[in-house]
Amino acid sequence: MHFSINRDYFINQLNHVARAIPGKAAIPVLTGMKLELKSDRLILTGSDASISIESVIETSQEAAQLQVTRLGSIVLSARLFIDIVRKLPTNQVEIEVQDHYNVQLTSGKAVFTIQGVDSSQYPVLPETDEDKPVTLPGLLFKKLINQTIFSASNQENRPILTGLNLSFHDGYLTGVATDSHRLSKRDIPIKDLNPSLKGLNITIPKKTVIELTRILDDETNVTFYVMAQQLVFHFDNLVIYSRLLEGTFPDTSRLIPTTYNTELTVNTQSFSQALERAALLVHVAKSNVVQLKMSQGSVALLVQGISIGQSTEELSYDSLEGDDLTIAFNPDYMRDAVKSFGDTTIKLGFISGERPLLLREDKVEEGHNDLIQLLTPIRTHHA
Repeated sequence: MHFSINRDYFINQLNHVARAIPGKAAIPVLTGMKLELKSDRLILTGSDASISIESVIETSQEAAQLQVTRLGSIVLSARLFIDIVRKLPTNQVEIEVQDHYNVQLTSGKAVFTIQGVDSSQYPVLPETDEDKPVTLPGLLFKKLINQTIFSASNQENRPILTGLNLSFHDGYLTGVATDSHRLSKRDIPIKDLNPSLKGLNITIPKKTVIELTRILDDETNVTFYVMAQQLVFHFDNLVIYSRLLEGTFPDTSRLIPTTYNTELTVNTQSFSQALERAALLVHVAKSNVVQLKMSQGSVALLVQGISIGQSTEELSYDSLEGDDLTIAFNPDYMRDAVKSFGDTTIKLGFISGERPLLLREDKVEEGHNDLIQLLTPIRTHHA
């Protein structure tokens, strides 16, 4: 294998692929990156067996300046290889595989030789059945992920809750994440969905969707294909393969209340800042409990019952309707929920101090394009 390439372009693609490569792996070859050179393209692959990222650099891409001399493939230690390429002195890199899997990197007057591994030891990625594609605007899909994934569980005892659940409906896509203490749900419109995909329900690991948001440009459309226990994303010159989580995601629709005894309308910015101030004491005390007290003409955030101190802050609000109520909750969970709406006005709906409370934007949007957050309160003798 022998080729030359533009260093800056190469580093950018190496960084994308490296996101899938673990620092340690049960299969040692997975700490490496596979390079496969064909007559018209260079394919870079990284994988941790759960998520795989592939970059396809074509000779026709002007910015890449890819020149192919001799075809072949090799696996190189990802961390060392990227570190060397990043520090090479010129913007042109020449890479040649020599005898015994030795790989020579040349840039200007700098020459490195590192040991590679036979690429036949690298796992083969699954064949993709590129049928029934779903295409979404990158910005919209990233927004769905960022507004929901923080509610996914970090506990492996219920693996199905550690991911983002997607369900496909006529005209819209629903994303849901929950750790059983909080729930985030976002609908986005979807056009021209293949009829065979309606009713499909899949759950994607948290790592996959987080890496996707880091790589995917806002202006780029993303296309994905659903296969048996596998999801494949295509955008730009990248392909991301991800396993799907096994199991049945809980039916969360029955958890979402439709009527409330108390409704509070607030600005997200001012409410989030007040939550941050209230959290100062509870974080030190490690109690993680803040109370919201609502009575006619008054809304206040309270921190009390902890040895380090207490706080009270009267909140400004747009409207308050219904019964007087005091409810306790985790302030970090509430801040995550509030911040997901951006700078806007939201409604908080309450049934009682023991029942889940719901947050939604204070507007009616046409079609399926709404976000809701659900929080389970903390039971205290004050609530």
